[in-house]
Amino acid sequence: MALMTGRFPRTARRLGKTSKSIDKLGEQALFFARALGTMPRAVMHYPKETVRLIAEISMGTGALAVIGGTVVIVGFLTLFTGGIIAVQGFSSLGNIGVEALTGFFAAFINVRIAAPTIAGIGLAATIGAGSTAQLGAMRVSEEIDALETMAIPSIPYLVSTRVMAGMIAIIPLYSLAVIASFIASRFATVVLYGQSAGVYDHYFSTFLIPTDILWSFVQAIVMAVAVMLIHTYYGFNASGGPVGVGVAVGNAVRASLIAVVTVTLLISLAVYGTSGNFNLSG
Repeated sequence: MALMTGRFPRTARRLGKTSKSIDKLGEQALFFARALGTMPRAVMHYPKETVRLIAEISMGTGALAVIGGTVVIVGFLTLFTGGIIAVQGFSSLGNIGVEALTGFFAAFINVRIAAPTIAGIGLAATIGAGSTAQLGAMRVSEEIDALETMAIPSIPYLVSTRVMAGMIAIIPLYSLAVIASFIASRFATVVLYGQSAGVYDHYFSTFLIPTDILWSFVQAIVMAVAVMLIHTYYGFNASGGPVGVGVAVGNAVRASLIAVVTVTLLISLAVYGTSGNFNLSG
């Protein structure tokens, strides 16, 4: 190794960076496995903390609670997303004379792509970033070390409870998000563009497949687990004082946004295939 370092310094540096990246991936995988494996223990021994975190994720704390927390933020995001889908769908379909299919467009895009992706982004930007900041502040102020000193396991108490809370809170939160996107799409199409309500409802109900909604909820739950795991990892391992906490939040947000898009891609390919499991004829 010393010979390679002396004769090929660039190659040695690249190999060193690659080795560190692989070690970091293994460290993250081990952390995720421990967090998921201790979830039953967290629910059994720390139910009050889990309930408190569910309320915090849903309605927020401090200044965030004034506007309703994650529920209102995700609701508004999906509300405007549904409106944009209706506007773009009506305009695009109108160019080829089939604007009556805007209801199909809303039922298809909202459920499969828009609503779960926007909900995941909203979760990452609100409670995910908050969890990273909380755990990071506890790490740099040695509060996590104090918990370990008192024989309180830090991962079940701090990490597993947050992952469980995110997984539970996403279900009613995502229900409201989907409803908001449906309402916005219908309002924009029927009220703003003047399309017949009967025409919109006919195509919307025809192409709204119940199994798509179920898979959409599965997608949202997987996103919530991935987002909470990523954010708690970066917060739990933060270092370098307040600046290090800020860096951890930025890294966690970037990684969670990539995870949200990746989950959308993988579930779409696994469930609907490359063709989207959709055929239109006639």
